[in-house]
Amino acid sequence: MENKAKPVIQVKNLYKIYRVGSTKVHALDGVDFSIYKGEFCSIVGTSGSGKSTLLNMLAGLEKPTKGEIIIAGEHMEKKNENQLVKFRREHIGFIFQSFNLMPTLNAMENVALPLTFQGMDKKIREKKAREVLKLVGLSKYIDHRPTQMSGGQQQRVGVARALVVTPEIVFADEPTGNLDSNTSAEVMQLMRKVVQEQQQTLVMVTHDNHLASFADRIFHIKDGKIVQIQDNRQNVKTGIYEGEEV
Repeated sequence: MENKAKPVIQVKNLYKIYRVGSTKVHALDGVDFSIYKGEFCSIVGTSGSGKSTLLNMLAGLEKPTKGEIIIAGEHMEKKNENQLVKFRREHIGFIFQSFNLMPTLNAMENVALPLTFQGMDKKIREKKAREVLKLVGLSKYIDHRPTQMSGGQQQRVGVARALVVTPEIVFADEPTGNLDSNTSAEVMQLMRKVVQEQQQTLVMVTHDNHLASFADRIFHIKDGKIVQIQDNRQNVKTGIYEGEEV
């Protein structure tokens, strides 16, 4: 494990408490972990385990009740909304379950969209979009619109769109939830390969243990706590005591 390297993501004593009437619900209950550059980590748990809340916190979409989230050396919990938007635009790529492609745009235009928001020149952004589509094996589909592509091809466009901004970190939320098992495995292998080649960090949330197994490390979350960290590179299961890796 790369513990000597500086973590790209650090989560310290993280809590998210909701009030439901007079009851306090701990969606996250004292979470601690670090993720390093070039790692593919999955956060796995059943519905209501806290995994989606955790991803939203990491992406700065929700504020913690207590605790620290340090990404690329910056404290997410201290940023205001405008600072978070800027940070996400510069450092983070997102892959969604529902693809979220624009139906009126072709594959290249969909992939180039985040670069348009950055104000990049049209020729440069189209060149970058072509390069990333080639990377995900879709060179022949540059001019195709989403309706002309299979679900797996659409998700590859989604992966390309996340990668085109050369983010340090990619967050994926149930990225293969709408795909069959064979296509899901293909997309997972693709994501793993591309992130390793680009030395980016991928954090994926899933309820599916099989898909989680594609990751270098699996964070098992239950009732708002990380109950186990499994290192697939060494096939080691690590117990968690008082928020620390043992």
